[in-house]
Amino acid sequence: MPVLSLIANPADPELDAALAAAVVQQTGGELNWLNHGVACEIHEPTAPQALQIARDIIGTKSVDANLIPSEGRKKLILVADMDSTMIEQECIDELAAALGLKDQVAEITDRAMRGELDFGEALDTRVALLKGLERSVIEEVRREAITLAPGGRALVQTMKAYGAYTSLVSGGFTFFADYFGKRIGFDEAIANVLEFDGDVLTGTVTKPIVDKNTKRERLLALAAERGVDPSLTIAVGDGANDLDMIRVAGFGVALHAKPAVAAEAGVRIDHGDLTALLYLQGYPDDDFVR
Repeated sequence: MPVLSLIANPADPELDAALAAAVVQQTGGELNWLNHGVACEIHEPTAPQALQIARDIIGTKSVDANLIPSEGRKKLILVADMDSTMIEQECIDELAAALGLKDQVAEITDRAMRGELDFGEALDTRVALLKGLERSVIEEVRREAITLAPGGRALVQTMKAYGAYTSLVSGGFTFFADYFGKRIGFDEAIANVLEFDGDVLTGTVTKPIVDKNTKRERLLALAAERGVDPSLTIAVGDGANDLDMIRVAGFGVALHAKPAVAAEAGVRIDHGDLTALLYLQGYPDDDFVR
């Protein structure tokens, strides 16, 4: 039987007892709070259109509703995107800002993430514009311009504490993925390699690039290597290059995603932070590792 999950943003929780009760009254099922005011779940709702009923009751409140299977909820592999998912920025846009090219590059990034441009071609075009950027400037961008997305460390540390393997697979760059992957606590980080001539960018990346195929293949390879059924994996991302891994994961989560991605994902989180992925798996707040 399914579970109806209701999750708010912990920074601005709008999931009060009255709202939860109103949903239960219309959908049936048993209410269980995971974090009062932030996340609850309704077990075995009886209404045929429980998800749509919940979303209609929620209306414009900043609460995410998803209907998920009750079996195999706790996942054993996490594969996550980095830019605009585990961190709040697009690294390549911030590097471009150091050269006064942010608007030009950000437009290409946005179109690529919407699936309007070939990812590889868009990457090559943007990286070429970074030619001549010095390593010290890149380090400054990494230090000063990039912030971790809320809830990411709790997500990774909690899943690891309960036996999961965590992988950061990014169409961005190892210069950032290695650094932030370690800070967050990922078991591994995979990303594109910026090429340098001494301490200056050449405007190229090492081929083959990390793209949507890499993300999907890494998720499936990890499942095979670790003897884990793909249904026990969870993938999270926001852009078109994340869709392939989102489709094959047990829980494929579109987080604050582009419309085309959110429309296709099995689970969408538009309001919550990364701890939403723990609530989806049935973890109560008391079990979080922070």
